[in-house]
Amino acid sequence: MTTLHVITGLRGGGAEHQLCHLLEGGLAKQPDVHVLSLTDRGILGERIEKCGVPVHTLGIRREINAFFKIMRFRRLLRQIRPTIVQGWMYHGNLAAWLARRLAPGSPAVAWNIQHSLCGLAVEKRMMRLVIRANRLLSGRVEALLYASHAARTQHEAFGFSGKRSMVIPNGFDLSRFSPHPEIGRRLRQETGIPLDAVVVGHIARLHPMKNHAGFVRAAVHVAGGTDMAHFLLVGRGVDRTNEGLNQLIPDAVRRQFHFMGERGDIPDVMRMLDVLCQSSSWGDASANVLGEAMASGVPCVSTDVGDSEAVVGETGIVVPARSERDLAEAIRRLVSMPAAERAALGDSARRRVEQRYEMSGVVDRYRSLYRSLASQ
Repeated sequence: MTTLHVITGLRGGGAEHQLCHLLEGGLAKQPDVHVLSLTDRGILGERIEKCGVPVHTLGIRREINAFFKIMRFRRLLRQIRPTIVQGWMYHGNLAAWLARRLAPGSPAVAWNIQHSLCGLAVEKRMMRLVIRANRLLSGRVEALLYASHAARTQHEAFGFSGKRSMVIPNGFDLSRFSPHPEIGRRLRQETGIPLDAVVVGHIARLHPMKNHAGFVRAAVHVAGGTDMAHFLLVGRGVDRTNEGLNQLIPDAVRRQFHFMGERGDIPDVMRMLDVLCQSSSWGDASANVLGEAMASGVPCVSTDVGDSEAVVGETGIVVPARSERDLAEAIRRLVSMPAAERAALGDSARRRVEQRYEMSGVVDRYRSLYRSLASQ
């Protein structure tokens, strides 16, 4: 059995990290596994290859030059001869469907959707076309995987086929994401954050759906009421050069905000935090950052997007999306909570991940699916 994972890119978004974590968590031990990035190796290509998985790239920069890469794609498929092609994200799904037409032996095709679908109005024009193409072809694949029940419901209401769909939630490695106070203290000192501060983290690439501005405005309200609250923003495009975010922070509370940009040590960054905030307005089916924080023993505040409420449960607070007032109040509640009570919530969060989203169990579900597809 040869499995080819086809993904849009490896720059470090949620879906890309989930594929990487699955491979590191045991999925790379399938008999023969390859990864194809439609764009480039990104920041995750090297990590994936350390698992023993070859990483191939097509170098597509825009949809318009995709046509000229088809022959290269075809040659690669003839070389790999996949039994199963697993698509990741909408563009990767379309490429996986095309692979069946180009590859010898007509491999089985599975799709993976990590995106919630509240409507097309928030998407760019080309993305709307790609999503509609996914809808049209969704009944012609052997398996359609969703990261959350909410995403499955939304896509099927939009017209995606439901006859071969299933939900496999994102998994999290409890050995990789775990509490380690000493590392957290060291990073706080390096960052200039007081050791006795209550640190609220926001970890996401800069994108409108992540609603960084909404988080910053909510955080400013909280910071104005207590100088013990400090806010740490991490992600690609989120640094001190971002004037759009900086201008939202008054000088009076500026010292309580810390921008770190893109980091490759997210497990250690989690160990700095007392609270994690996920402020997305739309798009996330099941935000990886929630499971990673919870596995690290960090209680979460999250907007009600995708399956956030099901993931967080009683171990944190979930508020309506786009409500900065509710977001600020939820952050304030956790910041003002006694440290022991907040730590107990974090312990409950870690147990919840262990019981429901531990990586080895999720890997087993993928393996079972692939064995089934290979035997058809």
